[in-house]
Amino acid sequence: MHEAIEASKVLCLDQLGNPGLVVGAAMARSKSSSGFKDKLGIVSLTSRIQGFGNWMEQLIAESTGKIGRGVLPVVLDGNSPELNNVADDVLIIGLVDDVTDHSFDVKVSGGLGAQLLLWEVATVVAAKLLGVNPFDQPDVESAKVASRAFLENKAPAQNPLFTDSGIEVSAKNLDLNAGSNLADAFKLLLATANDHSYFAIHAYLDRGRDDAFEKLRDLIAQVSSRPTTFGWGPRFLHSTGQYHKGGPAQGVFLQLIGSEDQELAVPGRDFGFMELMNSQAAGDANVLAAAGRPVVTLRFKDKTKALGLIQTILEAK
Repeated sequence: MHEAIEASKVLCLDQLGNPGLVVGAAMARSKSSSGFKDKLGIVSLTSRIQGFGNWMEQLIAESTGKIGRGVLPVVLDGNSPELNNVADDVLIIGLVDDVTDHSFDVKVSGGLGAQLLLWEVATVVAAKLLGVNPFDQPDVESAKVASRAFLENKAPAQNPLFTDSGIEVSAKNLDLNAGSNLADAFKLLLATANDHSYFAIHAYLDRGRDDAFEKLRDLIAQVSSRPTTFGWGPRFLHSTGQYHKGGPAQGVFLQLIGSEDQELAVPGRDFGFMELMNSQAAGDANVLAAAGRPVVTLRFKDKTKALGLIQTILEAK
């Protein structure tokens, strides 16, 4: 609290040295070869705060990603592929203990209270420069509406395009058919990316037991040479989900959905948790597809086998 109080004394000043104004301007108005950088790589190397990048991700994505504009936050670590050859449209921000020790585009140091206020001010400044309202989330609601429609109408499960090695594959806005295989799906998905694209992995899995799937983020970033985000479903729907649908039309999406043999009922409702999760995934995929985004959906029961197959395909690229 003391750090936040001290930071507020600086952040409220209308002066060129105000760090909130400086960081906000960097977020929205750092030049690239085609205009301005619109992706923000967040590298946390500080020992003072743990997990802060995930909080920043929700704040920035949900506040700026709308009416076709925004800044995409990408949470990285010191070994992320995106740092080996930084793309022209990516600004790298380092959260560090000592700003003299690193060579990131922007370096920020400070305690939790000060950083919370700094990034809230900076995000509002960036939103102002982008011409968006940072206080609404219009496209979060669109996915909720689509999900409720699946639950209320009891829509039958959608049949996959094909099944390969126990993995059911569906796709939207990609030229796949019943004769395709899993390798074809990844080949087409990766081929849709251009110099402005980003990849987003949506994992409707158990965050505690299935954290091994997070390694797919680095793999896709490495083979595609494009920024890649990883979100646990349905959590991400209320953070980066707004940016995916409301931000620039640059996203390429991979849904990973684990299925269970036993359904667990939602108390007081006529559906279970698996049905709820599937409705959320299907609703989000439909909204993304309606906005022209390519989406590949993989459903599987054997998670270990599925992860191994996906890794093998990506490592062969």
